[in-house]
Amino acid sequence: MTAPSEPSATSEPLVPGAPPPATLWTDLWSGIARDNPVLVQMLGLCPTMAVSNSLANGLAMGVATVFVLVGSSFLISVFRKHIPNEVRLASYILIIATFVTVADLLLAAGFPVISKALGPFVPLIVVNCIILGRAEAFAGKVGPARAVADGIGMGAGFTLALAGLSAFRELLGSGSLLGYHILGPHFEPWVFMVMPPGGFLTLGLIFLAMGWHGTRTARPAKEAAA
Repeated sequence: MTAPSEPSATSEPLVPGAPPPATLWTDLWSGIARDNPVLVQMLGLCPTMAVSNSLANGLAMGVATVFVLVGSSFLISVFRKHIPNEVRLASYILIIATFVTVADLLLAAGFPVISKALGPFVPLIVVNCIILGRAEAFAGKVGPARAVADGIGMGAGFTLALAGLSAFRELLGSGSLLGYHILGPHFEPWVFMVMPPGGFLTLGLIFLAMGWHGTRTARPAKEAAA
């Protein structure tokens, strides 16, 4: 009697350039931690720097990106066998632009203040290298379930990185989070933290801390191997 196959792993034939078979949880967790688009792959840094001056803006941008990633990845995966290779990228951009337009209209209708604060950066999700990169490298080569899991993971990783950066900058730049004063009336805000230099400084410190941690983690492994 043969053992049943794992339900969360794919059994689709491998196509050229496709990611190796993996469970849905692995695909999801990869975008959050191991292959985080901002902190590891360093993708989407332009909107990360531009909208991370407040937590509300960061969360709104993250949710919009998750919506576009999941929706476009699903449709691209469903129609991947019917899209001619010659118009592949154009078709991907058309699908992505459709979801970006829906996200932009929903944000403008439901949260006009945040939509105005984000300005052109929501429509510019169309050219965000995270979105098109995942469509080309993943969604166009795997089944819908894995494509959605990857979209959720990458979107969640982007949102968490953006939210952490936004919260740190807003807290030090204004002493508050989401309009609630956290550091008290005697705190003198570091105004430069909500300006572009504050974004570069914060992200640089994060990369520095990650590099230091990675070096300390790798050192015992090298010593054990020697």
